[in-house]
Amino acid sequence: MKKKIFYIFLLFLICSQNLWAADPIQKGDVLTLQQCINIALKNHPALNAASGTIRQSESKIGQARAGYFPQITFQSGYSRIGPAEISLRSDPYNHYSNTLNLNQTIFDFGKTYTRVQIQSLQKESAEADFQNVTASIILGVKESYYSFLKAKMSETVAVETMSQFQQHFDVANAFFETGKSSKIDVTSAEVNLSNARIQLISAQNALRLALVKLNQAMGVISAPEYDVKEEFLVAKVDISFDAALSQAYENRPELLSTARKKVALEKSVDLNRKEYLPVLSGNAAYGYAGDDTTIDKAWNVGVALTFPLFTGLSTKYAVDEAKANLEVAEANEESLRQQIYLEVQSAWLNRREAFERIEAGKTVVRQAEETLELARGRYATGVGSSIEITDALIKHYNAKMTYITALTDFNIAQASLEKAIGVK
Repeated sequence: MKKKIFYIFLLFLICSQNLWAADPIQKGDVLTLQQCINIALKNHPALNAASGTIRQSESKIGQARAGYFPQITFQSGYSRIGPAEISLRSDPYNHYSNTLNLNQTIFDFGKTYTRVQIQSLQKESAEADFQNVTASIILGVKESYYSFLKAKMSETVAVETMSQFQQHFDVANAFFETGKSSKIDVTSAEVNLSNARIQLISAQNALRLALVKLNQAMGVISAPEYDVKEEFLVAKVDISFDAALSQAYENRPELLSTARKKVALEKSVDLNRKEYLPVLSGNAAYGYAGDDTTIDKAWNVGVALTFPLFTGLSTKYAVDEAKANLEVAEANEESLRQQIYLEVQSAWLNRREAFERIEAGKTVVRQAEETLELARGRYATGVGSSIEITDALIKHYNAKMTYITALTDFNIAQASLEKAIGVK
């Protein structure tokens, strides 16, 4: 009975762990940006693919090192032999053979060593690629996170705007009933209210789409209802363009990956040239062969020097191919450096421009709020018009959206700059 209870408890723990692993997000969670990044780093399939590439490289290192070790093979054969014509032995008979072979490379002029070096460099390149994939995933999460916050704030503004148009419609309707305004004010307010409702519907759909994109960025296909914490960076961190570019050239994992691949290709040229050189190997064998009545045992030990006298120019063309691959890698490296220059420059300029828009946006929002209050006061006293309030409400909505867009653009540009200079 105790064992049964123990196994039930163990099964419960395993199921609980599986459920937790399958659902990294719980219903009602309020996720921070760092939590979203952590979820992505645990669940995104791109990281699994990149780590698989590293494991492939490790296996290839092991394959290359196999050249240091002896190669042992066992060969077994069976034949049924019968004479084609009458002879002393006219009946068919069985022939058996079993041989154990051992071959050990003694000296290959560094071919095996170079192969190991090449695969080790390829592994370092794969590790750098893994870092690049990680950085790209983090950037994707940040972009989706801030875009979700933008959509959430936009929905809030749309709700507030519709509420304000609703209030204006109620006031215009009340004024019409008391004879303070005409029917056109009521109709105009009703049209504006309908337009505000349409804007709210669009904002709500944009929020749902932003949530889907955030889930995808975290590598979670579906998730229960959750919310995110508002984490906008508004402080401008000063960094010169030259300093940012210098950090990028020093830190970007793509450059490290390309550099490792280039060194590996240089060694590939050297490796292919070594195919002109001989290989000294030792060999040994032990076996027996015979038929149903007689068995002969034999063994041998020796060394062999294999010299490639002519291989159909395959070695020459392999060297030429390795040189061409090296030239391609060098060209790709230069192209990558130019691409990094463009990424750093674009992110740096976008960040500066967005920060300036944030400051201007604050002023525009304050001015729009003051204009709206004045328009309401004028309309309430019978001095202003319905058109004046409508214009003020639209300007107020646009001002808030301008500020939200600038705030989002600045944070996305900051994240892009961090990715561009190789800072997580």
